[in-house]
Formats: sequence, structure tokens, C-alpha cells
Amino acid sequence: MPSRTTDGWQAEGRPSTGYAKRPYAPDRGPAARPNENVRGEERPRSGFPQRPAPVRRALPPRASEKFEPQEEGPSAVDRDASRILKRIVRNEPEVDSEEEVGPRKGPRFRLEQGHLELAAKVVERSTKAEPADRVLHEVLRREKELDQDSKRDVVDAVFAYYRWRSWTNGLGSVYARILKARDLARRFATNPFSLPEDSLRGKAIPDWLPAEMDTPVEWLRALQRTPQLWLRARPGKAREVMRSLKNCTPLRDSALPDALEYNGSADLFSTAGFESGAFEIQDISSQAVGHICGAKPGETWWDVCAGEGGKTCLLSDLMQNQGLIWSSDRAEWRLQRLKRRTARLKIFNYRTVEWDGSAKPPTKTKFDGVLVDGPCSGIGTWQRNPHARWTVTPEDVRELAALQLQLLNHACGSVKPGGKLVFSVCTLTRAETTELADQFGAAHPEFEPLPVVNPIQPSLTPSARITFWPHQGGGNGMFVAVWRRREE
Repeated sequence: MPSRTTDGWQAEGRPSTGYAKRPYAPDRGPAARPNENVRGEERPRSGFPQRPAPVRRALPPRASEKFEPQEEGPSAVDRDASRILKRIVRNEPEVDSEEEVGPRKGPRFRLEQGHLELAAKVVERSTKAEPADRVLHEVLRREKELDQDSKRDVVDAVFAYYRWRSWTNGLGSVYARILKARDLARRFATNPFSLPEDSLRGKAIPDWLPAEMDTPVEWLRALQRTPQLWLRARPGKAREVMRSLKNCTPLRDSALPDALEYNGSADLFSTAGFESGAFEIQDISSQAVGHICGAKPGETWWDVCAGEGGKTCLLSDLMQNQGLIWSSDRAEWRLQRLKRRTARLKIFNYRTVEWDGSAKPPTKTKFDGVLVDGPCSGIGTWQRNPHARWTVTPEDVRELAALQLQLLNHACGSVKPGGKLVFSVCTLTRAETTELADQFGAAHPEFEPLPVVNPIQPSLTPSARITFWPHQGGGNGMFVAVWRRREE
């Protein structure tokens, strides 16, 4: 039986071969609720999206490559962290980070002293009211002299800290914990199965979560990886985008012909293709929700919680810019960003309106389809937004489930007979997904479940309820339920 190190890892696996720098993960702007700064539609705050880690298949370690159990006492990373702290206090020059984390084969793994200090500043300032992604944006915006690689180093360090927070609780300083977290992230990327299931269950998620949802070990492992980055090419432009950006891989065997996984390191938001509207940055699960809606040219749709317009834009593309989309949100600033987004994409078949979710809808129009992409606890985005693991509470789940049901009840009356009602959330708790769908179905017999094809895995049997898991589809965790209003 493999032995365990003091941090809970199995003492076997392949040694790290270095670290690939990755861009910053986007967020959603000021948030009144836990998930509203991390939605399926991606918008960066620091000018570039989060770069996914390369997917490596874990191989059985050869005998010569097995990790040896660590001795009792301070680890090498802990001792190196102490040396870095002393240099910071004494204002000594920076040294090569290969010395800081010990000798390693392959590319150098660097974290300069100034980057470590910035990452620590972000961690110390981050709270539930001021999430880490928002603080990162504010801190990095002031650092005018940092290049993008340096910003990515800071972002990666902050996100590693929150992904591996529970494994570093025994270390005193934030500096030491950040360095330890980065070391654990490298080891995990090399061999995810070197971390046993009991360690994942005890440390990757908060204690209250298993009572609220299923927690398969495959999902827990996915939470510790850097998320994949997905693009949505505009209709007919997939080949053009692949040629111009390179490092793009289409999603095979799916019903999403415009979905591309990006594995490069370019600043996508400065590319000619993005500025001209040839592609969007949009999570694969969010793309799937839009295709489940199945909007057609000439129809009328209501995007109830439109946010900054990612799904409005996808619906418009499916409708070939024909028909009409009502895009509503309670926040005017989000609708203003939606307008800037649609202007770049040259989308015109929509109108915006503020709506607070009250019983009176914003229009008397009866729609061919209504999409309620409701505010939620955001647990499906925890791979992309690891800080939220430690800020969301069971009370948030219950409060948001009640709000989601209220939105469904108030919006469903705007669906015309024969029309479609689509409910989606980027969370996986039972209270916000299956239990809520049961409650709505029982209260509204005028709606019947409508089985639809899973666009990511079209070979599966059509279902009126679909759950997208990060470890299966490669995107955010999401739940979708679909109903059709019975003919009168």
C-alpha cells in the first residue's frame, strides 16, 4: 500500500516537470449574490481569459519514479518560504525560483518576490463581499508595469491558494501557504491520482456540501484542475477562427459545431477576430444551454436574467438576427455591457428592459420561448472560481432556490401555448435543481416536461432534465430543465 505524506498525498506518482503559465480567469463584475460574478458567459477583468492546464493522462508510476514519504518536520517548501520571507523583510534582491522550490527537471517554475507579495495582498483583502476575482482586478489594474505573464503568475498563485487552502492550513504565513499550494498544484497536475479520495472529500469542499448534493470523486478531482477555456465561433466562422488563432480544437461528436477549446496563450481580447466579432469566449455548458433553447429565425424569446448578454447573443445567432429577443435584468450596468457586446457582434434583434423579478412582467408579449438562467449558488463554477468554495453557505442555497422558484412562477405566464420554458443554473445542489423542478412541475400542470438532446453528448437518450458535470463535459457544472406549455 502506498504510504502517505504529511499533507495527505500518496507517496507515489511522477515528479513534476515544471509549470505552464496560464492567463487570468474572467469574472462577472459586482455581485449582489454569491454566483453573479461567475456565469457561463466569460468576460475578463484583466484583459485575458484563464488558460486551461494541459490534460495529462495519469500513468502508473515506475518504481524509480515513486515519491518517497516526507520526513517529519518542515518540508522543503516550508523552509524555502521562510527564506523568501526573510528576503522580503530585509529587502534583499530576488533569486531564481528554482532555488526557492528546490531543483526540478524541465522548465523553470518562477514566482518572483514581487508577484508573491501581490498574491498575498489579494488573499488578505478577499472576503465574501469582496471576492478574490474582483480584488485581483483592482490590484492588477494599478500595476501598470506588469506584463501579462507576470499578471498570470499572480492570478495563478491566488487561485492555487484557494484550490489548496485546506491542505495548507498548518502553515502560518500567507506567503508560505501560497508557495505550498503551487507546489501541490504541480504535483496534482502531474498525477491526479496521487491524491487519495478521502483527502479530496475532506479538504476540496466545505463540510456542509455533501448533504446538499452528490459529490462524485471524479468531480472533486476536476475541481482541483485549472478549467478548460472554450470559445464560440460565430456561425460559419469556426474554420476562420481556428486558422487565425491556432491552438483550437473543435468538440468532436457533439451538436455544437461552433464550440472550440483553446489551448494557446494569446491575449484573446486583443485579437482581430475577437474585436471583429468572429468569436466569443463562452463556456461549453452555457453554449449547450443556448442550443437546448433551439430558438429559430422569426421567433420571439425572453432572456429573463440576461446579465451581460452571453446567451442573448447566442440566441440571436441561432435566430440569424431575425425575430425579437427581450433581454431583462435587474441591474442597469449589466444591460449597458450587453449593449456594448451586441454592438461588437453586430446583433440588433433585441431590446433591453430592467425587471426586478416581480409578479408583473416587463411586457404583455407572449413568447415562443422563455429562458430563465437564474441566479444561484454558483457551485458549478467552483473549478473556475475556487474562492467561492469558502464563501457560499447553506443559507445562500436556500435563499437562492426560493428566488429561482419565484422567477419561474412569474415568468412562465409569458410562454404562449406550445411554447418552451427553459430553466438553467450553474449549480448542482438538489434544492436548486431537481427539487425545484419537482416543485414547479407540481404547481403548474399546464406545463409538461419536454425531452431534449444533450448537445455535448447527443448519443444519450433525450431527457427533460440534463446535468452537465465538469468532469464529463469539460465545462462548468450546470442543470437544465425544459417544459412545454400545453395547447389550450
